[in-house]
Amino acid sequence: MSTVPSYFKDFLSNIRLSDNQVNDLKTGHMTLRERLKEDEKLSKIIVSTFLQGSYRRSTAVKPKNGNKSDVDIIVVTKLDSEEYSPEEALKLFVPFLEKYYKGKYRIQGRSLGISLSYVDLDIVPTSASSESEVGVLQDGVIISEYTIEDFQQNLFTKSLSRSEYNIFCESEGETEWKSEPLLIPDREADEWEKTHPLEQIRWTVEKNKNCKKHYINVVKALKWWRKIQHPDIKHPKSYPLEHFIGDCCPDNINSVAEGVVLTLENIVSRYPKKPYLSDRGVPEHDVFAKITDDEYSSFYNTVCEAANIAREALDYEDLYDSVCKWRELFGNEFPSAPEKSQSNSSGGFSVRSEKSVSVPEGRFA
Repeated sequence: MSTVPSYFKDFLSNIRLSDNQVNDLKTGHMTLRERLKEDEKLSKIIVSTFLQGSYRRSTAVKPKNGNKSDVDIIVVTKLDSEEYSPEEALKLFVPFLEKYYKGKYRIQGRSLGISLSYVDLDIVPTSASSESEVGVLQDGVIISEYTIEDFQQNLFTKSLSRSEYNIFCESEGETEWKSEPLLIPDREADEWEKTHPLEQIRWTVEKNKNCKKHYINVVKALKWWRKIQHPDIKHPKSYPLEHFIGDCCPDNINSVAEGVVLTLENIVSRYPKKPYLSDRGVPEHDVFAKITDDEYSSFYNTVCEAANIAREALDYEDLYDSVCKWRELFGNEFPSAPEKSQSNSSGGFSVRSEKSVSVPEGRFA
């Protein structure tokens, strides 16, 4: 079995958001959140703001083809879903957007999009379903800028008690926080629907722990495969794809390579037909609801092909052959191997012409 860990380490470094892109995301969302906090009208109805999405869950990969990085900001409000229609709730933010982002925003189905020169932002207004939620939603770590990887590396937790970094805590017992779904305004359906971004984060933390911290990197690897190999296939994208990977990636994997292979093979063997995927924390919602059977069939065919390539890559004993197969799956961001005559036929580490990028411990564990 050839898991080529040093090659995957460099591959994951190549496809992650760059430091400049992360800084752009931080500048964009911190400026927006501070403006919301200080806005004379909106500040009176806002309970909390916090980050969600692939950036927060540390499953984002760098954009391609001139696209920008993006970040989702959940804005928890005091709005009563019985008093405000989804349309009315979203339009409450228009004066604010006209003031700070005139000509750069758009009202979407369930959010407000802002397109800046350096980053895309999504404001996702929500309503807390009960007064008891306020304390959880104002927790210092929940509203912080830190991602799952940040806390996984223990860069910021030394000064925090276990209860204070709750959703990022990998405790042996039960998690110490509880939360309920939020309500999100859906203009197209003209109703408020349940959403549970905190449960998505908590579930990802737990899954990553159960996968020996390889899970979020399996997601990134397969998102990159999907992005470069099949950009014309419409669905599934973004979170639906990540959710499906989460359901199919087994626990206790020993490497990213193994996780990629087993995830693809599980999709092939278990789901030849489009499945119903219960949303984290809102089981009555099907994450794949908007994907047609034909769209799923097209995606499934690509997974069958990828599973064969990945299995060959993992099973090759010769390093050169293995790396070539991984490059067939992941493209040129996966490092190339030395000439076959120089390769290590045992499938272990090779003599590298370049050193692996130095990264903090834990990021690509």
